[in-house]
Amino acid sequence: MSFFEELDSQLTEGVELHCLGGFVVTQLYGGVRATNDIDFVSAVPSESRAKVIALGGKNTPLCSKHGVYLEAVGVAQYPENYESRLVPMFEGVWTHLKLFALEANDLALSKLERNNERDREDVRQMAQAGHLSPEILHTRYHEELRLYLHGSVDSHDTTLQMWIDSNWLK
Repeated sequence: MSFFEELDSQLTEGVELHCLGGFVVTQLYGGVRATNDIDFVSAVPSESRAKVIALGGKNTPLCSKHGVYLEAVGVAQYPENYESRLVPMFEGVWTHLKLFALEANDLALSKLERNNERDREDVRQMAQAGHLSPEILHTRYHEELRLYLHGSVDSHDTTLQMWIDSNWLK
């Protein structure tokens, strides 16, 4: 039985997880890298967040058995209307559990603030696979994300422009 099958079997009501990070890059957008955590930014209903972490979080029996774990992302920057663009993952596979992923451009923008080597590689792989649009990145950044960023907005502007100007998106 897989991690998600076991998690689903332990749930008694429906739960949606809004996933992001390396798990989504590899499972939905064709990225190639190892990841042990399944990051999620939201659980619906919100009361289910603590339950899914208690069942499948780090240092739980499910984590020990399968080598992966759920991680609720406490601080993440993503476009404000991301929920309207969520992409279903593994639709209809489980009884109680539903996974949704940030749409590729929203996912890329969620990596903008940290912008470490792994994040840049994820963005490059999604761009080269044809999942990103320079126009959409630019529009969503300016209309749905920029106002909410922490720290130097100029550095975020520069990073986004570097991504858009790169040969990844051409």
